[in-house]
Amino acid sequence: MKKTIHADKAPAAVGPYVHAVQAGNMVFTSGQLGLDPKDGTLPEGIEAQTHQALKNLGAVLEAAGLGYEDVVRTMVFLDNMDDFAAVNEIYAQYFKDSAPARSCVEVAKLPKGGLIEIEAIAVHKD
Repeated sequence: MKKTIHADKAPAAVGPYVHAVQAGNMVFTSGQLGLDPKDGTLPEGIEAQTHQALKNLGAVLEAAGLGYEDVVRTMVFLDNMDDFAAVNEIYAQYFKDSAPARSCVEVAKLPKGGLIEIEAIAVHKD
C-alpha cells in the first residue's frame, strides 16, 4: 500500500514531489526547508530557518497522523557545517524524549538559497 500525504499547514512543494508517502506503517517525508508556509519566504538566519523547517516537518507528520515522537530517522542537510551546534540546540527542543537516528551533512547548495533542509522517516505504531 502506498498513500500520498499532503499537509495544508506546510509550504507547497517547490518541485514535482509530495510532502510525504506512506508505505505500510512507514512514512517517508520530503525534505523541509525553513520556508514560511504563508508566503514561501525564508526567514533570516540559521536559527529561524531551523525552527521553521522543524515546524514544517511537524505539519507533515501531523497530516500523516504522527508526531515527532514517531520519527525513527532524520537526515539534516546544512549549507554550512559551522551551524551544527546552533542547529543541534534547536533540534533537541523538538525531539525531547526520543531522539531518532540522524545523519547531518554539509551540502553545496539547497533549494531557494535555504540554510537547512530536514527529512524524516516515521513509523505508525501498530
